[in-house]
Amino acid sequence: MRRAFTTLVFLLPVLVLFGVFRFVPMAGMLGLSLTDYRLGGDWRFTGTANYADLFQDAVFLNSLATTLGYVALCVPLTVAVALGTALLLNAARWGRRLFRAALLAPYVTSLVLAGVVWRWIFGPLLDSPAFVLPALAVVGVWKGFGYATVILLAGVQTVPADCVDAARVDGASAWQRLRHIRLPLLRPALLFVVAVETIGAFQVFDTVYVMTNGGPMRASYTLAYAIYDYGFTHLTYGRAAAAGVVLWAVILLVSLVQHRALERKP
Repeated sequence: MRRAFTTLVFLLPVLVLFGVFRFVPMAGMLGLSLTDYRLGGDWRFTGTANYADLFQDAVFLNSLATTLGYVALCVPLTVAVALGTALLLNAARWGRRLFRAALLAPYVTSLVLAGVVWRWIFGPLLDSPAFVLPALAVVGVWKGFGYATVILLAGVQTVPADCVDAARVDGASAWQRLRHIRLPLLRPALLFVVAVETIGAFQVFDTVYVMTNGGPMRASYTLAYAIYDYGFTHLTYGRAAAAGVVLWAVILLVSLVQHRALERKP
């Protein structure tokens, strides 16, 4: 009991901060989603009316489909590029620290500034409904693969070299060594990277706001942008809060499915 009390004392400041800046806003958002609150303070309790309106709104359903499409493009590409880069860096004989530091440059770069540059690079592609989402996914991969590479590189370096060498001596190809030795041992790192990248992809807003404003023809109108649009353009804060709750629920559901899939033994 004394040890548990001491642990709780040290954890209490963090728990208080986490509660104040996480749980209280979440509770407020949930409560707000059950009202028709508008600017000025006038509101009335509407129950689940905002949720019913959202799922009858073609624009919102399109934003949900667009977000899922973006996640399906961005997350696998980010993980694949990061894994390939981590394997290359692990095999490098010199400059590993330099390259690792350079890879983090996109991650710490302001997405607003980067979005302006990428908007100039892609140009006409952003005016095409067919290409705007892949273009935004490329920016997402560029932004996130450096951080994912560092995590996966740390995981690759924990793989016992004896296991890999023994498989090589037994005649296993590079793909077989990756498939049957490295990837199973990288499962915890992959689970973390996939979860982080999925959550970030679902919340994409900066690049959409800077590069496309949800266009053309709402082809890049994501859930996060819809929340912004409901709250700051139409001033329907109850609906914006309800959309935020839906986004949270979708992220939770997808994360649980991914967790179950990646934890399953091959």
